[in-house]
Amino acid sequence: MIATLCGDDLGCCAALLEAILNLDGIHLQETLGSIASTLLGKPGASYLAADQTPETDALVEAVTHAGHVYGFYLFLEKPCMFSESELSRLKSFAGLTGRLLQTRAETDKRGRSLDQIEAKLEQQAQILNQMQESVITMDQTGFITSWNRGAEQLFGYSAAEAIGRNVLFLYESEDEDDSWLNDVFLSHGGREMEVRRRKKSGEAFWASLSLSVMRDQYGQPSGLIGYINDITERKNAEKLIHHLAYYDSLTGLPNRTLLTRTVDQALETAQQDNLYGCIMFLDLNRFKPINDTLGHVAGDMLLVEVAMRLRKAVRDEDIVARLGADEFAVALFDIDKDYHAGFVAQKLIALFDEPFFIDGHELRVGASIGISMYPQDASDTETLLRLADIAMYRAKQGGENNEGGYAYYSEEMNRNMLDSLRIETGLLHAFEYNQLLLYYQPKIDMVGGQITGAEALVRWLHPERGLLLPGDFIPIAEETGLIVQLSDWVLEAVCAQARRWKDAGQAPVRIAINVTAREFTRSLPDRIRAALHRHQLTGDWLELEITESMLMHSTDRVIAIMEKICLLGVSIALDDFGTGYSSLSYLKRFPINTLKIDRSFTTGIPEDTNDCAIASAIIGIAKQLRHKVIAEGVENMAQFDFLKAAGCDELQGYLFSRPVPVDSFERMLIDGRTFPVSN
Repeated sequence: MIATLCGDDLGCCAALLEAILNLDGIHLQETLGSIASTLLGKPGASYLAADQTPETDALVEAVTHAGHVYGFYLFLEKPCMFSESELSRLKSFAGLTGRLLQTRAETDKRGRSLDQIEAKLEQQAQILNQMQESVITMDQTGFITSWNRGAEQLFGYSAAEAIGRNVLFLYESEDEDDSWLNDVFLSHGGREMEVRRRKKSGEAFWASLSLSVMRDQYGQPSGLIGYINDITERKNAEKLIHHLAYYDSLTGLPNRTLLTRTVDQALETAQQDNLYGCIMFLDLNRFKPINDTLGHVAGDMLLVEVAMRLRKAVRDEDIVARLGADEFAVALFDIDKDYHAGFVAQKLIALFDEPFFIDGHELRVGASIGISMYPQDASDTETLLRLADIAMYRAKQGGENNEGGYAYYSEEMNRNMLDSLRIETGLLHAFEYNQLLLYYQPKIDMVGGQITGAEALVRWLHPERGLLLPGDFIPIAEETGLIVQLSDWVLEAVCAQARRWKDAGQAPVRIAINVTAREFTRSLPDRIRAALHRHQLTGDWLELEITESMLMHSTDRVIAIMEKICLLGVSIALDDFGTGYSSLSYLKRFPINTLKIDRSFTTGIPEDTNDCAIASAIIGIAKQLRHKVIAEGVENMAQFDFLKAAGCDELQGYLFSRPVPVDSFERMLIDGRTFPVSN
């Protein structure tokens, strides 16, 4: 169309191009009208915008392109006043104007888009630089492509120094594994890790590194974004907390908690390799008068010196721990014979032949050592410690002397009067200082897996020896008569807890309490009635577990007591059934609700045919007498399957749950916990 324009018209076209490139608004419209006047030699021409559609008989030529109207050229004369040539030239000029205006619009649009992109990039750059977190980007081979101000502040390298270098120069060690740069991580997403990095100053520090994948326009991995934070303070705090939790603050030796963990692991290895091991319980002689006379500072200094001598005297793999006060423990494993422990004990005692020089004083102390052997004496850390403690007191019986001595644990030591006295005294303190607590072992319905009740088991949180199980103190409590006071405490604690559950809306759940022969007296029903009344409970919250041996004597008296208990709504279970010698003909006379199969029979099921026969017989007797039957000590599915097939009603054992603290058992009740009872 431009080809129809004459040579003089080229000047008008050039003017048109310059106007569209440089002018806007009314100035552009005025100039376009002037150019159109010049083109046709007709004064008074004007240019109107697209929204100014003219309604006139005068000459109007629309400026369009690709179906879009941009405006109009308007002349004062009517079309008949123009020649065909002039009309053709105007039409061509209008078409050129339309193309140029569209090109300008497209150019302006692209310019605005570029401006927006540039502004967005600038905004993102400002955001990255304002972030305190260090942000870097890398290509797939680990070469740095961007480095924000946070990274500059963290590492000390400027962006110019870092960009283009491989990220490996920030590693603390050149040997650090960098396989993550090429692994499946690039295809599947981010990873968080704690790493060691090095600053420009050479300082190494702990960093939290979070990586994300960058992808190109086709969705393929093109690099990585790394977010890095200095977590050195947090790591140091964790290290401090760990040290405080597992190490003695005075001597730096492991404490009882770490000793227990470490010895537990060593025992597993010793069991696999059939090795001997031992724990030595060491107590200083004459430390108390020194501490009282010279003061705690001197006493602490002495303990530090003792710890250093002990640590230097044994192998690196042996464990030396401080248990508290002037008590230490030494654990030896991978020893050939049990008598080797005696050689080491002699060596340790000889350490005290040389005096300690503390704050200008020459001090002489001795040590008494008790030894418990693995696996002869026990197979767990707490028991080994307890037995070594008993043996240590036997070693001390020679008196407080500088030479000291050592003793191996023997079974008869457990019955010695000194230990009984310690337990008796400790129990009295336990009542006074609230050191007793209850654990609950759930009883599980064989059919539905629901919790039908629980057995309340007392624990003693000993201030020095940790959590003690009933076997550690119940025999002494029975011998000393403290069992009645202990049983009263258990009854009161169970009822108080049941009342809290009742107030929270919990339906009655039977909590079983073990009753010994010593407390099964005529006063027992009145004690139970008073406890229920005090806590406003009905009898269906309680169950008493009595042993079979209690039925052997004074049958009429026992039956009378049991009947009074049953009138309270309290259930009675016969514990350890099958281990006693009572006549089965008497069994039908006792108001018993439940028979409990002793764990000594459960353990051998199903391999031991005798245990299987006894268990089946007990279940058969219970069914004939219309008693429920529960098996305790169920630890595996083979035992479970046999008892289920035999018709057992309820189960209790580690297969479902160990004895747990009250909060854990309460959560089971609230959640309506059920256990799997079918394959």
